[in-house]
Amino acid sequence: MSPTPAYPRIAEALRAAIATGELPNGSRVPSEPTLAARFSTARNTVRRALAELQREGLIATVPGKGRIVRNQETLGPHQEETMPGYQRIASVLRQQIQRGVYPAGGRLPSEAALARQHRVSRETARRALAILRSEGQAVAIHGKGWFARRDVPGTPGTSQDVPDRVSESATQSP
Repeated sequence: MSPTPAYPRIAEALRAAIATGELPNGSRVPSEPTLAARFSTARNTVRRALAELQREGLIATVPGKGRIVRNQETLGPHQEETMPGYQRIASVLRQQIQRGVYPAGGRLPSEAALARQHRVSRETARRALAILRSEGQAVAIHGKGWFARRDVPGTPGTSQDVPDRVSESATQSP
């Protein structure tokens, strides 16, 4: 009789750590080399265990963060915690524009400010703003910054509130 494969044992140990809160929601799952050393197995065996947990929805792979424990109370197909940083930032800004935090013509945070606030690179912040520009919700004015461009349903104000310098003709990139 052959011994039981190691990956189910590893997966079960990680499930228990998630269930007991040893690995809380949003926390990073230990790296493959760390788990391989802890369980005295090969990294490929650890990968199989992690793949099983990912299929079950207990963990997710997030670009730039690694594997994290998913929030078990709010599991969903498009959970914000598993979004790449630039998509998460764009989502936050989009919601703020919709709530009127940044009305039409209002200045958006700079790339540097977004990078500091969200602890990402300026390139990641730039990608987030580019998403909003492609959606028609933001415009970059060379030398001036980024501005909310048009109203989104439910946003206070009208497109007439947008300064002339943020008009349709001023859609230059920084």
